[in-house]
Amino acid sequence: MPAASTITAILARHNQLKGSPEHGRFLGLLGQLHNPLSEQDLPASLESHPDLRILVEKLEMGRPSERRRALAVVASRSGLRTSVACRILKQSRSSYACSVRLFEEGGAGQLFAPRINPHRKFDSEQVKQALFSILHQPPANFGINRTTWKMADLVRAMHEKGQPACEDVIRAIVKGAGYRWRKARIVLTSNDPDFSQKLQRIRSILADLRAGEAFFSIDEFGPFAVKAQPGRMLIGPGEQHFVAQWQQSKGSIIVTAAIELSSNQITHFYSLKKNTEEMIRMLEALVAEYRDRTKLYLSWDAASWHVSKRLFEHIDAHNATIGNNGPQIDTAPLPARAQFLNVIESVFSGLARAIIHNSNYGSIEEAKAAIDRYFCERNAHFKGNPRRAGGKLWGKEREPAEFSPSSNCKDPRFG
Repeated sequence: MPAASTITAILARHNQLKGSPEHGRFLGLLGQLHNPLSEQDLPASLESHPDLRILVEKLEMGRPSERRRALAVVASRSGLRTSVACRILKQSRSSYACSVRLFEEGGAGQLFAPRINPHRKFDSEQVKQALFSILHQPPANFGINRTTWKMADLVRAMHEKGQPACEDVIRAIVKGAGYRWRKARIVLTSNDPDFSQKLQRIRSILADLRAGEAFFSIDEFGPFAVKAQPGRMLIGPGEQHFVAQWQQSKGSIIVTAAIELSSNQITHFYSLKKNTEEMIRMLEALVAEYRDRTKLYLSWDAASWHVSKRLFEHIDAHNATIGNNGPQIDTAPLPARAQFLNVIESVFSGLARAIIHNSNYGSIEEAKAAIDRYFCERNAHFKGNPRRAGGKLWGKEREPAEFSPSSNCKDPRFG
């Protein structure tokens, strides 16, 4: 395909042939300008322009529309007459003049900015108002036997409202407004009428916790069966991991544990049942381990064995007889149905992911040994790296262990 190498050469050739029989063929040659231009080919008036690099880039690698805009600027700066340039670039005078004007006013940024049609339907405020007035009503109001909208129904309703719009226009408006299809999440909530007061008491205790005091979150993990457990794992291509639905259990385990929030240390043992006896056992274990403290605060959920009359009688008896030979006991119960506030649940979620998921222990003893190692390593980590529970916790724990009404320490995928 014949083509010109530079605008300068084209202009010189144009002047030589002007008025000759070959003039028409020369103009045809000008209309086939498709070869890239370099900086050396551009007129001198563009050499010091700050957008020269962008202009050359569009001439070399730009889309056809961008190259035509750039060539219009080059032709104008080269002194080529508008009529000739328009014939070369196959542009209308208005398009040519618009490209030249945009470059002079705003440089390459304005020249190559996307051209937006001011009459686009999805920019129309009337169409938007009509659409959202429909979306904010149930489909039943428009004679549609559905509980949620679908695109075909919206198109029909828009036509009935006198603002017809196709699916693409509706989709663009809805997406531009930030609307998304989302499934409702089921969240843990507390219906305790004293929720705020109980939460505020816990926060006030933690805010004023003294050096001789300790605050514990207490709960039980399990029972869970010792058998092959499913879970996420990294496998090779073509491989598949299977876990039998029906298995012979090797036994079950209940872990009763407490986390001390200021030191991030775990105290745990194994229980056969969840009852008041095990809570009294935990109380005595904490008193023995923290006998140098003056006061221990115990926080747990509203399970029946956590708030039993016998447990509180034992606490009162302990406080009456302990004197100066050990710490006093006080309780800071969580609101009812607010297990998601229990900090120990975050630790249990990390335990489940690290030790239980993808496991296949051969016996209860083997499973207990793995759990003991997990808690031992965790305690050692926070002894060497002191940090209160409330920041980033051990390993893969799901949530920061802190008292927050927006936090969900309990992993819904593993109880």
